[in-house]
Amino acid sequence: MAFHEVRFPANLSFGSIGGPERRTEIVALASGFEERNTPWAHARRRYDAGMGLRSLDDLSALVAFFEARAGQLHGFRWKDWSDYKSCLPSQAPSFDDQKIASGDGMTTVFQLTKTYSSGPGRYARPITKPVKDTVKAGIGGNEVFPGTHYVVDHETGLIAFADPPEPGAAVTAGFEFDVPVRFDTDRIAVSVASFQAGEMPAIPVIEVRV
Repeated sequence: MAFHEVRFPANLSFGSIGGPERRTEIVALASGFEERNTPWAHARRRYDAGMGLRSLDDLSALVAFFEARAGQLHGFRWKDWSDYKSCLPSQAPSFDDQKIASGDGMTTVFQLTKTYSSGPGRYARPITKPVKDTVKAGIGGNEVFPGTHYVVDHETGLIAFADPPEPGAAVTAGFEFDVPVRFDTDRIAVSVASFQAGEMPAIPVIEVRV
């Protein structure tokens, strides 16, 4: 299996349905209380690519993309229109959107992350597929610049600084990102008549670990 660094047509993913999925194991005790645990450290996202189709031309583009990926065999990039920025959807990414680490005076390479917070809960999501030329970075509250101060591996989400950030200095970043996914089916079944009547084919897409 390979991962193709190509994005599913963004105009087709715009109308898709999907989002994060968690796995929780629940054991009901005799006392009526519950014990809850999860084997997953990270959520896994699922989408339905069929919901974004609006014309037969869209369907043709999807079939071509599906065939070029050999069905489930090869992964690809997916733009999740509900969650594709380091900031709020209405804002533009800034170098201080997300704190991804604190400097220790030695480490130069850091993983891009996006943190989700609500009440006492906090979840840091690794970002492995940043969009090219969208990553901005900062150290200790000051913006630094690509090429001169750092480089980004857009296939892994690793950012490498020319010099290690000072101990305690906040390492921050802002970016747009894609979700690494694959098709979750080896079959597309669609009737032109039913499609023109408004019946959308189900084409599941699922996040993969890379």
